[in-house]
Amino acid sequence: MATLNSDSSYFLKKFHIPDYILIPNSNGEIVPDEPLCPVLVFINSKSGGQLGGDLLLTYRSLLNKNQVFDLADEAPDSVLSRLYLNLEKLKLTGDELASKIQERLRIIVAGGDGTAGWLLGVVCDLKLTQPPPIATMPLGTGNNLPFAFGWGKKNPGTDCNSVLTFLDQVMKAKEMKIDSWHILMRMKAPKEGPCEPIAPLELPHSLHSFHRASSIDALNMEGCHTYRGGFWNYFSMGIDAQVSYAFHSERKLHPERFKNQFVNQGTYAKLGFTHGWLSTSLFRPARNIAQLVKVKIMKKHGGWQNLHIPRSIRSILCLNLPSFSGGLNPWGTPNRKKRDSDLTPPYVDDGFIEIVGFRDAWHGLALLTPNGHGTRLAQAQRIQFEFHKGAADHTFMRIDGEPWKQPLPVDDDTVVIEISHLHQVKMLATHGCKSKSMHDDPSTREGDDEEEDSNEDDDDSAGEERRKFGAADTFKIPDGYDMSRLS
Repeated sequence: MATLNSDSSYFLKKFHIPDYILIPNSNGEIVPDEPLCPVLVFINSKSGGQLGGDLLLTYRSLLNKNQVFDLADEAPDSVLSRLYLNLEKLKLTGDELASKIQERLRIIVAGGDGTAGWLLGVVCDLKLTQPPPIATMPLGTGNNLPFAFGWGKKNPGTDCNSVLTFLDQVMKAKEMKIDSWHILMRMKAPKEGPCEPIAPLELPHSLHSFHRASSIDALNMEGCHTYRGGFWNYFSMGIDAQVSYAFHSERKLHPERFKNQFVNQGTYAKLGFTHGWLSTSLFRPARNIAQLVKVKIMKKHGGWQNLHIPRSIRSILCLNLPSFSGGLNPWGTPNRKKRDSDLTPPYVDDGFIEIVGFRDAWHGLALLTPNGHGTRLAQAQRIQFEFHKGAADHTFMRIDGEPWKQPLPVDDDTVVIEISHLHQVKMLATHGCKSKSMHDDPSTREGDDEEEDSNEDDDDSAGEERRKFGAADTFKIPDGYDMSRLS
């Protein structure tokens, strides 16, 4: 246990969760004060080089070690299901502390964007009665999710003072709802060759977000390969995903070279020059997005409409948050007095996703200039990509920082990817963060009020499955189950 002064010890009681809440059938404790901000802490000990492991030790020395979890040892759906079952049991006995903890509970997740997305997907899939809001602690390379909500993009300190400061920020943070997005890819079973997604050497532990639909999944179709998942920040396809794939592959081969965030970012930039943007631009022609796919979008009213993709675009990005590639904002702020009059700022809870294109590395560098942005293509509630027959035998894709190489059948023209609005989840954000809500301040908000996305045309047998990430089985207490027998 860390040596603390009396002020720090008193402060930490605000976050403490007693063992009898965390461990079913354990002896109750006398808790003199209700915790004002009870937290569960999930840490990916493999993130950030040695930082993840060091951070795990610090949190466990400051808080009850049983409220701090290493994601390398136990999945979050298991932890949360056990906790909420126990909370329901205790509430039936009249335990007021259990009710208060469930009402005030907040989650801290420390890891990269993939780890944060994993936690968000689990909380959504469990469909908890009172889902806790989530704060993201940056331990990855890009750290787009933490940066978008004001938690920074630099890896944090792991000493006691740094953790105490972060806990104080979590207690003072505001809640924000953000949209999530479902992605579905379907193709006919190819006559030759596999079409399973190829991860960089091995599937990352956190990459639950894109997987083969099971035989009992309502979205599965006989004679087809169906893949499904979801994302919070972005889906991208093209050269940027190819560079990310090369980076992850290199890191898997030589993990000893990737223990420092600044070194990681330098390596990423180098791979961008040697594997993707400039090497392709200077030495060999590259397929542009228009050569690969036909793109359709569905706006708020009406059906599908074709989206024109300029032939110069070699990477396409579907963006939910104003943070990409380490905190850059590819959408920027449209000028409503000019040709962008029908476009709005990128609100995180408006049910719309921003579609941006990039031509080459020089175009990407525009993001580093004041008011720089990519090519704004559209805002939509749904997007559909239909691959041209035989256009390529593979492409590179990326979801929230996790890339993969996607083989494509060359003998079939029915490969379709569809992205649609899924639902929302609560995040914790610092005041003054980059992410903006439709509900922040009506007097300063640009654009018309938007109705809640209902996806009424999805009223079919697959509707419920379409609302899940596949990160966890939905949490529920079996009908007629004797709560007193829960263990």
